[in-house]
Amino acid sequence: MTAGVRVFAPAKINLALHVTGRRADGFHLLDMLVGFASVGDWVTLDSGAKRGLTITGPESGALTPDTGMPNLVIRTAMEFWGKDMGPLGLTLDKHLPVSSGIGGGSADAGATFRGLLWLMDQKGAATPLDHALAGRLLALGADVPMCVTSEPARVRGVGEHLLPLPDLARLPVVLVNPRVAVSTPAVFKSLEKKEHPEIEPVPAGLGDPAILIPFLARQRNDLQPPAIASVPVIALVLDRIAASAGCAFARMSGSGATCFGIFADRSHADEAAARLTHDHPDWWVRSAVLDGQDRAAPEPLS
Repeated sequence: MTAGVRVFAPAKINLALHVTGRRADGFHLLDMLVGFASVGDWVTLDSGAKRGLTITGPESGALTPDTGMPNLVIRTAMEFWGKDMGPLGLTLDKHLPVSSGIGGGSADAGATFRGLLWLMDQKGAATPLDHALAGRLLALGADVPMCVTSEPARVRGVGEHLLPLPDLARLPVVLVNPRVAVSTPAVFKSLEKKEHPEIEPVPAGLGDPAILIPFLARQRNDLQPPAIASVPVIALVLDRIAASAGCAFARMSGSGATCFGIFADRSHADEAAARLTHDHPDWWVRSAVLDGQDRAAPEPLS
C-alpha cells in the first residue's frame, strides 16, 4: 500500500450558471457549465502519519480543522476511509479564498477522495459516479461530485447529473475576489425568479476558442444580480476585469464573490492580473488557465 500521496484541488469555475427551477424540498435546480483552473489547494494524505488534519497555506488564517470548509476534508475521510480516520494524517495547503464561489471546500473534498482511492490501491483512476457513489458524495455537498472528477462538464439537477465536456478549450482566465464574504443561502433567497431558461444546446467544436468564447458569452449566471445587490463591490470587480485589454467577457462564479474574465491569450491575462493587483492590492487576483483537469491526478510522496 502506498504510504502517502499529494493531490491538487483545482478551483471550480462556473462558466455559466442558470437557475432552472426549484424542487419540492427547497433545493434549486441548476444548469451549469464548469471548468477547472490551474490554481487551487493541495491535500496531502499519509497513511503512516499521526491521525488528524493540519492546515497550512496563505488562505489558512480563517480556518480551523473542525470548522468551516476544511471539515469537508475530514468528513470525506470519515465517509470513505473510516469513521475514526485512523491511521490517516491529512494536510490541507490552502491557497483559495474561503467561501468564494470557486468550490474551495468541495475541491478539497474531491482531492481527498481521489487521494483515498490511490491509498486503497486503486491508483486514483477515474471512477464512474454511479448512483450510489454520487449519492454519498452529494451528501457531502452539491459541488463535490463534479469536483471529484475535476473535469469540464455540464452539470444539472442539484449537482448529480454530469455530462463531461473533455474537449473544452484550455482558455486563459483571470480570477478576482474582493475579499468580501457572500452568503450563498442569502443570494438564493433573494433570487426573485426561480425558473430561468436552460443553457443553450452545447455546440460541437468546444476546443476552438472562436466557437467556445461566443457561446459562453451568451450564457449567464443567474445568481450574479442578487449577489451584486447584496455586495455591490462585485459590480466594480466585473467592470475592472471587463475593461482589461484582451478580455472577451467577465462573469461571477457560483454565488460569488469571485469573478473571472476569459482572455484570448495568456499574455493579456497575465498583464490584466498584474494591473489589477497593482490597483487593488487588497484583492485576491490570479492569472490561470482552465486546465485543472490535467493536474488533478494524485502524486505519490517520494
